[in-house]
Amino acid sequence: MDRTTEKDSNYTGLENMSVKELLQNINNEDKTVPAAVEKALPKIEALATITAERMRNGGRLFYIGAGTSGRLGVVDASECPPTFGVPFDWVIGIIAGGDSAIRKAVEFAEDDTEQAWKDLAEFNINDKDVVVGIAASGTTPYVIGGLKAANENNVITGCIVCNSGSPIAAEAKYAVEVITGPEFLTGSTRMKAGTAQKLVLNMLSTAVMIQLGRVKGNKMIDMQLSNNKLIDRGTHMVMSETGLDEQESARLLRENGSVRKAVEAFHK
Repeated sequence: MDRTTEKDSNYTGLENMSVKELLQNINNEDKTVPAAVEKALPKIEALATITAERMRNGGRLFYIGAGTSGRLGVVDASECPPTFGVPFDWVIGIIAGGDSAIRKAVEFAEDDTEQAWKDLAEFNINDKDVVVGIAASGTTPYVIGGLKAANENNVITGCIVCNSGSPIAAEAKYAVEVITGPEFLTGSTRMKAGTAQKLVLNMLSTAVMIQLGRVKGNKMIDMQLSNNKLIDRGTHMVMSETGLDEQESARLLRENGSVRKAVEAFHK
C-alpha cells in the first residue's frame, strides 16, 4: 500500500508564508484534484451503474465512514431527499460514533471493526442494498469491518479512498481510488482528499438519481419545495415546461406539490 496522503507536503515553512501565498499554494494543490478524479471515472461508472440497478429493485444506498469521510457521506445522503424528492431512507449516511460525531469527534470510534455492521443492522440491511465505505486513508477499521461483514452477507460493496492498494479497496467489490497525493498541510485529508471524495459523491448520487428518473432534461423535477427560493425555482420550471405565465404556474405548482406533478396535471 502506498500512503501518499500521509507523505510530507510539497511545501514547508507554512507559518512564514503571507496569506496570499498560503491561498495561492492551497489553490495550486486543489487544482490537481479534478484530474485525479478523472482517472477514476471508469470505476465510478461501475459503482454508479450497479447502485442504480440495485435501487431500481428496492435496494438502498448506505455510506459508512469516520471523521471527515463519514461527515461527507452524511452530507450527500441528507441532500438527496430535498434535491431529488426521494424518501429519507433511500440514501443513508452513517458515521462512526453516531450522529453526535458529525459535530464533535468521538475518540477511537473509527477503531471498532464490528460497530459498522451493528449500525447497518439497525436499518435491516439486506442483499438488495449497496454499502459504500468512505475513507481517505483506506485503512479505517470501522469501514473495513463494515465492508467485510457486508460481503459476508451478500451485500454489494464499494469504496472511495485516496491511497492505492489499501485494505478497504481490497475489501470492496467496486473500489474507487482517487490518488490525491500529499496534502498542503501534511496529513490533513480534509483538504484535497476530502474535496475528491465530495466530487465523487456528487457524481455517484447524481448519476444514480438520473438513472432512476428523478431528473427531466436538466431539471430537479422532484425537488422538495421547502423554501421560497425553491418554490420560485419550481415555478419557473413549470413555466418552461408548460408555457403558462408565472401566476398560473405558481398556482399549478402549489396545487400539485411538485414540478413533476404540476406538469403532468397540465398535460392531462
